[in-house]
Amino acid sequence: MVEELVAAGVTLASAGVVYTMAAARVVKQYERGVVFRLGKLRPEVRGPGFTMVVPGVDKLRKVNMQIVTMPVPAQEGITRDNVTVRVDAVVYFKVTAPAEAIVRVEDYRFAVSQMAQTSLRSIIGKSELDDLLADREKLNQGLELMIDSPAVEWGVTIDRVEIKDVSLPETMKRSMARQAEADRERRARVINADAELQASKKLAEAAKEMSEQPAALQLRLLQTVVAVAAEKNSTLVLPFPVELLRFLEKAQQGHAVAPQPVQEQRPSPAPRLDPGQEGSNSGQD
Repeated sequence: MVEELVAAGVTLASAGVVYTMAAARVVKQYERGVVFRLGKLRPEVRGPGFTMVVPGVDKLRKVNMQIVTMPVPAQEGITRDNVTVRVDAVVYFKVTAPAEAIVRVEDYRFAVSQMAQTSLRSIIGKSELDDLLADREKLNQGLELMIDSPAVEWGVTIDRVEIKDVSLPETMKRSMARQAEADRERRARVINADAELQASKKLAEAAKEMSEQPAALQLRLLQTVVAVAAEKNSTLVLPFPVELLRFLEKAQQGHAVAPQPVQEQRPSPAPRLDPGQEGSNSGQD
């Protein structure tokens, strides 16, 4: 009798251990458990830790609640200004309603991926090339709204969307490079012209000051000689006195305005006739 009781107790204990092992489940901290009992969703969501289910009756589905980083494959499209580009992006999302993420959509990861690709192609068609290159923050917000609208019904919240890279054709890259080079050259010419204008004004002021003091120009010439001599090169500088130049200039001007001597006009003598010519003329008379 005692042996039968012991055997029955051991059997019950073994069955209890087997039942516990079959019913025991462990939900991690970043997960939530969704229970289906005979195919019907149970209203309560199992939190992290140890939990029990009915073996053969309940089915536990674990849902990851972490933020998922999903790369969006590069999508090729034509912008609004007729430029062919390839754009890839990355989507950050997380599950906020585990039951809806399991019940409403078959595979929420695949659904979010397809929605992101479709929205990215739509954004490419609505935007211009300059917006894709310079105003990405605005495009990221628009792309996030386009993906988040249907994802809310799936129990998924889009955390953020970032456009990673915009690939351009080689011909477009060369055209943009030439445009940037031309723009930089234009700015360089404007800066050089502005510098020449400022330098001419300063030189005019310096010339005006030196004209009042003739010795200042000679001192400036000597300073130039000292600066050239400091280079220790083979350049030979022969300073020419400015005073001598001014003396020669004044002498040339005085020679140019000197009066020319007036030549006296004398009357030309009357022609003289020979005696033979004079007799013949009288006979004719």
